[in-house]
Order: sequence, then C-alpha cells, then structure tokens
Amino acid sequence: MKKKILRLDKILAHMGYGTRNDVKKMMRKGLVTVDGEVIKDSAVKVDPYEQIIIISGEQVKYREFVYLMLNKPAGCISATEDEYEETVLELIDDEYRVFSPFPVGRLDKDTEGLLLLTNDGDFAHNLTSPKRKVPKTYYAQVRGQVSEDDCESFKKGVILDDGYLTKPAVLIINNSGPVSEIELTITEGKFHQVKRMFQAVDKEVIYLKRLSIGNVSLDEDLELGSYRELTEEEIRNIAKL
Repeated sequence: MKKKILRLDKILAHMGYGTRNDVKKMMRKGLVTVDGEVIKDSAVKVDPYEQIIIISGEQVKYREFVYLMLNKPAGCISATEDEYEETVLELIDDEYRVFSPFPVGRLDKDTEGLLLLTNDGDFAHNLTSPKRKVPKTYYAQVRGQVSEDDCESFKKGVILDDGYLTKPAVLIINNSGPVSEIELTITEGKFHQVKRMFQAVDKEVIYLKRLSIGNVSLDEDLELGSYRELTEEEIRNIAKL
C-alpha cells in the first residue's frame, strides 16, 4: 500500500465531506476519529490508506484519483463549466464531481463516443501530449463516396484549410456509397480534425463517434450519456502508452 501523509481536513474535504471550514467545525464537535481516537485538530496528518478515519459514523474510503469512461452524447461540450451550454460534467453524479474531474482532451459538441474524465493531471498529459502520438479511432458517416485514393491520401497526410499537413492516418472503408461508412485512426488532435480531413478530399462528415483512445475502447454496454469507472486493467493499459 502506498504511503501518503496528508492533513486530515484536506483528506475529508477532498472526499466531499464539505469545505475545509465545514470539516473543521465537524472536527471541533468531536465527529471525527482516527483509529478510534477523536481528533479535533484539523492540522493533524494521517495516512488515509493505512489509518481508519471515521466521520459522523461513516468510514472514509480514501481515493486520490478518479478515472471515468463516458459515452458522450451530441449536444454537450467537453468542458467543466459553461454559462450557456450543457457540459459533460453535468452528466456525472456528485459522488464523482467532488473530485473535480475534467475531460481528457475534447470531443466536438456534435460528436459522440468515448471521452475520458479524470482529476489525474499526469494521466491526462500522457494521453494528450503530441509527443506521445496516442492513436484515436473514430467511426464516421461521410457524404460522398470514399475511395482507396482517399485512403492513400490519408496515409500520406492531407493539407487542411489552414495549410497544415496532417500526420499519416489510417482510413478503413466499411461501406462506400452516397453516404460512406468509415473508421479513421489519427495520432493528433487538431481542431475539428476529422471533419477537416474529409473536407480536404471534398467530402463531408455528417456523423462522428470516437471508438477508442490508445488501447482502451468504448464500452458497448454504455448508453449515450452514461459512464463508468475505468477498470484497473484499462488504467494499466493506458499507463503503458
């Protein structure tokens, strides 16, 4: 078990038992014990992984980080707060929101699918740093007949409307027709990149869904707008990227 010595009031506030001031008031009332001893000094430091903390009769099960997989619906934005738009944080229950999670990267407002949320900055950085070149795979419906020539263009990189040459991408055609169905894997995340890549070959994305990030895929059992915690295996897999 990892060692982590922290102020008791900080632990309790982090776990959502109130603000630091709220916690101090509860402690002064004798509502907090550590290993059976009433603690009224909020500055006392304890190891929340090793010591038993009880507040108002409830044992504190400490955790530092949360890792969530959300099946993002269209219509909400990948942000923690916004004055006008619904955010993905509004889809998360208070038991997780107390940890102040944030989206790892972003999905456009009208894009569905896999979005990870966490309060672990290192975890998020490892997934979003351009140096890591973490692959992200999307399913899209595209107006226009996607061809093998498009696959070759994407493999070499296409020039976006601002003159940027994209990194090589893997385009797989599931169905080609007036509205084509494809899967596209990219290793970067420019603004509206998938849509702009198809615009570069004179086609239009009309539906977009992210299927995977690195070696973690969207749980097919998750309905739009629902979420779950990442498994230990999924967290380990991401750590290996």
